[in-house]
Amino acid sequence: MGNEVEGLPTCRVVRAGEGFVGKQGLVYQAAVSAESVGARGIHMQVVRIPPGGRAKAHLHADHETALYALSGESCMWFGEHLEQHTVLQPGEFLYIPANVPHLPYNPSKTETCVALIARTDPNEQESVVMLPELEGLVPAAG
Repeated sequence: MGNEVEGLPTCRVVRAGEGFVGKQGLVYQAAVSAESVGARGIHMQVVRIPPGGRAKAHLHADHETALYALSGESCMWFGEHLEQHTVLQPGEFLYIPANVPHLPYNPSKTETCVALIARTDPNEQESVVMLPELEGLVPAAG
C-alpha cells in the first residue's frame, strides 16, 4: 500500500467509504478492509438498517463477527434453523460466532438502526453464505 514504510504496514486514519448493498440486502459503509488499508485479519464497517428493514438469512463462513449498536434497536434470529432470538440496544455489543446462521432486522417503524461491525474477514463479503432455505422460518419484520 502507499502508506507503508520500508515495506511494513503503518497506522492510518480511514473514513467510511460510499455505501453499498451487500449480499445480505443491507447497506454497509466499509472503512478498514483488505482493500482500503491492506488489512489481513479484520474488517470494520458501519451498517444501517432502515425502519422495518431486514437482512436475508446468511452466515459468515469461518469468520467471527462483533457489533456495537450506536443507535436504534435491532433484533436478530439466529441458530441452525433461526430458532433463537435476541435484541440489541444502543450501547450494547453482540458477538456472532463463525458459521452461525443469522437474520438481523429492525423492528422500529420510525428509527434507523446503526451499528459498527468488526469481522475477522478482511474482505467482508467473501465469507457471506446466503441461506434462502431459512427465509420463511421467521416472521417478516415490521
